[in-house]
Amino acid sequence: MNSSRPSLPAVLTLIAVACQPSVPPPGQVEADVTFLAADRLEGRGVGTAGLDSAAAYVAARFEDVGLQPGEPGGYLQDFRIDSTAPAAAHAGLGGAPVTNIVGFLPGSGSLAGEVVVVGAHYDHLGLGTQGGSLDPDSTGVVHNGADDNASGTAALIDIAARLASRTAPDHRRIVFVAFTAEELGLIGSDYYAKHPPYPADSTFAMVNLDMVGRLRDRRLAAFGTETATQFTALLDSVNARHQLDITTGGDGFGRSDHQSFYVTGVPVVHFFTGTHEDYHRTTDDPGTLNFPGVLAVDSLVSDFVWALATRRTPLDFVEVAPPREVRAPAGGERPYLGTIPDMTGTPGGVRLNGVTSGSPADEAGLRTGDILIGLGDHPVGDLFDMTDALNAYRPGDTVTLRVKRDGREVTLTATLRSR
Repeated sequence: MNSSRPSLPAVLTLIAVACQPSVPPPGQVEADVTFLAADRLEGRGVGTAGLDSAAAYVAARFEDVGLQPGEPGGYLQDFRIDSTAPAAAHAGLGGAPVTNIVGFLPGSGSLAGEVVVVGAHYDHLGLGTQGGSLDPDSTGVVHNGADDNASGTAALIDIAARLASRTAPDHRRIVFVAFTAEELGLIGSDYYAKHPPYPADSTFAMVNLDMVGRLRDRRLAAFGTETATQFTALLDSVNARHQLDITTGGDGFGRSDHQSFYVTGVPVVHFFTGTHEDYHRTTDDPGTLNFPGVLAVDSLVSDFVWALATRRTPLDFVEVAPPREVRAPAGGERPYLGTIPDMTGTPGGVRLNGVTSGSPADEAGLRTGDILIGLGDHPVGDLFDMTDALNAYRPGDTVTLRVKRDGREVTLTATLRSR
């Protein structure tokens, strides 16, 4: 007998290990974010060489992890921004050439003709000149966008790598898309949803990753779970193994790429780890991210996407009317308070994740964990109420703030400023 021959238990162990989903090296997500959020990529603004470099990098990484090209000529879905797109026209970028990056894992069996889309936008604010920056004096300074949305782009690649080795007799094609020009009004995802490389009615569901780099206390938001009646139970089932603290709910509207699919009748889920004081500021850098947290999100989302890809019964789409529009600010200039809202729930008001240092909110004494229930003469039940209330005033106005703090109501005073 050859003593070097492995025993049966050892063989079974090797087989079991080989059948496990592939898990990429833990440092690769950090490496991807570090590349995408480097100063040399110029904030990945539309029209910059840095955004072109980011597109080439993502396409190369798609190939690295085993995705097949999603377009006839490769991974790049090239198009030009519609010159009538409001934000792009305002920034002088109407007609600019831009690129989505598309790759896929093929389906198999009876479900191979259907598609699950997983997406994340890879653009950001550039040098703060294209609008959206919350740093008032940062024009010309690189906005690196590590969380928004290098984190989601790196997660997209990581999830593709995790799913590349999974097999099942019947599963849907999984299409991975890095969208461009999200910051200019969901332009990349809108184009893809209207020009998919596969029949539009074959899309079973869409999963979006936007700002997944700041997991705190294992709290994760899953918006859009009300777009299909089965989503909440399916996510709960998947999360039984991961044990994240997930807040679910909401329709398919929102300021990210899932909305482009929801309006075409596709059920959507948007994963998000919350707002923070570095959002749309020059301080959104890689060193502020929780990379083990990104991996925890990726692990859960991979299992959720695979559950969608292998599900044998349909999802029941739920359509709702678009949300009401927020009123324009009084006097035309937007007042600034400086709160960082917790967007994962609406506990009878707006819970605060924090306040910006030196802001009117900070000077008034607002704290992390406060629940804002009134602003001036206006009750606040949700973010729409809060925005409407703010826009009823002008910079320079002094307003009362009513908050719930540690079970009691507290009244504070704030003087609003220009942003």
